[in-house]
Amino acid sequence: MTPTMIDTQVVVLGVDTHQRTHHAAIVAADGRPLVDREFPTTTAGYTEMWQWACGFGRIEHAAVESSASYGAGLTRMLTDHGVTVIEVNTPDLPRRYAHGKTDQLDAYAAAMAVITGRATAVAKDTRGAVESIRMLTLARTSAVEEATRIGNQIRDLCTTAPV
Repeated sequence: MTPTMIDTQVVVLGVDTHQRTHHAAIVAADGRPLVDREFPTTTAGYTEMWQWACGFGRIEHAAVESSASYGAGLTRMLTDHGVTVIEVNTPDLPRRYAHGKTDQLDAYAAAMAVITGRATAVAKDTRGAVESIRMLTLARTSAVEEATRIGNQIRDLCTTAPV
């Protein structure tokens, strides 16, 4: 059986992440934008995105904005499929002023950042004991800061209360 163009064409998946939806774009390795689409941020949405993206070629790299926060679930799924996930920062301000700000443009810009070599940082693994400890530390720090704020507020009210 002869491989088809879809089997041999390498494409880059770019994703602009948000809390409820992710906007994905497919860019050919030569920089041609191919297609984009929005998906829900659920396990089913990640699977649907993966199946959709694979219909355009072989995905070796994915550019994901906020890969350790809103994009963490997607990043884990892509890594499980053998894709190298590259962390992409929000597009720079001059580019936004020149081209505008939309999820579609951000998704294409993420993919282009990988293709042009502007983004090279491999996304960190958000699994295992280290990530669990990080989450616990974050929750504890937040609780301590809130308790301190409340204590300071009560102290200040007592100091300024009428006699």
